[in-house]
Amino acid sequence: MIPLRDENPTYRTPVLTVAFIIICVLAFLMQIAGGPQEAQRIILSYGLIPGVLLGSVELPPELAVIPPALTLVTSMFMHGGWMHIIGNMLFLWIFGNNIEDVLGHVRFLIFYLLCGLAAAASQILVAPASQIPMVGASGAISGVLGAYIILFPRARVLTLVFLGFFVTTVRIEAVWFLGIWFGMQLIQGLAAPPDAGGVAFWAHIGGFAAGVVLLFLMKPRKRTVFTGRRGPWG
Repeated sequence: MIPLRDENPTYRTPVLTVAFIIICVLAFLMQIAGGPQEAQRIILSYGLIPGVLLGSVELPPELAVIPPALTLVTSMFMHGGWMHIIGNMLFLWIFGNNIEDVLGHVRFLIFYLLCGLAAAASQILVAPASQIPMVGASGAISGVLGAYIILFPRARVLTLVFLGFFVTTVRIEAVWFLGIWFGMQLIQGLAAPPDAGGVAFWAHIGGFAAGVVLLFLMKPRKRTVFTGRRGPWG
């Protein structure tokens, strides 16, 4: 299932959502500009490597360009390929603007970064000695999805669905769309070896859970129910 848009208007300009998308796109273009080898060097230098962060392994001096703790943040704005960044930015645009609208710009900034940190901590917890770099905004965006399913469970998401060779679009309530998404992350996270490469499922799970918890701690504005009125960013 691929989300195309949600039927859930916003009433303030999603400044930070747009800014995060721009930063991620620019960072990715810088990664690939120098070719595959340069892209790999950048991922090793600025991606989050659990073993390096916890001190069980060290990067070569030419790759250790920033303190390991800073990679907790830099890794949030990097991506491993075109499908990775396109998928993440699509989810961020569709669901992030509504959470920014509810929390406000400052609280959304704090919320997004804390979800990203919680996601990284979750993946590190299950694979603390891993030497595979973690990159991507998926963990922070998962926190956005966790908040969205609590605030707007009945908002409809226009979704592209593939049924074999048949492709169609359907409107699915967010509680079902995001519930299925989270269930898939949980199943795949339990099935995959903790230190396997590829998708960091436990980062998604941890980020999602953090989004739910942080939403209640940050006490969003009372206007959280979609009224059906169309706003300027609808």
